[in-house]
Amino acid sequence: MGGLGRVLILAGVVLLALGMVLLLVDRANLPLGRLPGDITYRGKNTVVFFPLTTSIILSVVLSLILFFISRMRH
Repeated sequence: MGGLGRVLILAGVVLLALGMVLLLVDRANLPLGRLPGDITYRGKNTVVFFPLTTSIILSVVLSLILFFISRMRH
């Protein structure tokens, strides 16, 4: 049971850090979510938003960060 508690605490810390990063990105006025290639469909009673370009950019950045972290560990 102690292992599960540690995992939950770690998940909480990760979520807290992610929330802080999102707040900082919002204050920096980065256009994430409003880039060319982000798809928005506005129907009569619905709005569907798919941030395609933003997802690709974030994926590349996170992949590079994880790549460099793994290289530093070896």
